[in-house]
Amino acid sequence: MRSNPLFRPLRHILFAALAAGAALANAQAWTDKPVKVIIPAPSGGSIDVVGRLFAEQLQADAGITVIMDYKPGAGGAIAVQALRSAPADGLTLMLTSSNVLVEIPHVMKTSFDPLKDVKPIATVARGAVVLVANTSVPAQDVASFVTYAKANPGKLSFASYSAGTASHYAGLILNQKAGLDLQHVPFPGSPPALVQVMGGQIPIMFDGMATSLPQIRAGKLRPLGVASATRSVHLPQVPTLAEQGYGEVTYGGWFGFIASSAMPDELIARINAAIVKSASSPRLAEKLANAGLEPNVAMTPAQLAQVVKADFDRNLATVKAFDIKLSQ
Repeated sequence: MRSNPLFRPLRHILFAALAAGAALANAQAWTDKPVKVIIPAPSGGSIDVVGRLFAEQLQADAGITVIMDYKPGAGGAIAVQALRSAPADGLTLMLTSSNVLVEIPHVMKTSFDPLKDVKPIATVARGAVVLVANTSVPAQDVASFVTYAKANPGKLSFASYSAGTASHYAGLILNQKAGLDLQHVPFPGSPPALVQVMGGQIPIMFDGMATSLPQIRAGKLRPLGVASATRSVHLPQVPTLAEQGYGEVTYGGWFGFIASSAMPDELIARINAAIVKSASSPRLAEKLANAGLEPNVAMTPAQLAQVVKADFDRNLATVKAFDIKLSQ
């Protein structure tokens, strides 16, 4: 059966539109093949949550299928080894939180150099750190907590979600700058530490916003200050530590992609462009906000590398100043 010539122009228009759409998708993507994303943590954690949300957006924007590959353990070293062993062709990336590069290597012996063996590509989300207290603590802000702590010398402590992390560093610096004698009590992660804070065994803790926010909203924790350069979108009424006179206590982290140092810069730039585009999606931003994360700040690979170096050096100085020992 011959086609009706009246429909031929419409058919040509449809074909042209489909071709243009495919060209646009390819322009936004660096590959048309599935991409394996290595996760240096177990399934279900914060990195995994960010990865799954971003994978959906990248599929919608660029037609790229993401395959999650979980490689937890050894402070991220197992994941980095898998990344470096794969071809540097853009088909294997690693999604990580910044502490794997700028905190853990100072307190745990790892098999990689975070400044030489990997290259930062782009961030997709940020995480704020908040100072939370048990609701029975007679304090509404940092100043009133300092007054309370000085009235109870030698009796109080602060929790952290692990030694050698921002949670630990922030507590040490507040301790020093405020002239307190709080004892550090480390835990293997936020959940067990928060249980102790909410139970009243430990009065305060610097914690990630994503894990503390649900407890704050439920009235189980009281926020005393946000350890970020600006107020959190989740707690706009809570002043920063800097606003309260403790500008040195500014911590936060990011979630983003890194590559093997063998990957060419031109390919990294193309991947950065696609990631930044997807990370700027209002739909993704809303989903990340619901998970307790902050809006992303787009950076070039060079800018992100500078951030990594600055945070690495800052944390190294803190480790040396407080004589924090490296664990094996």
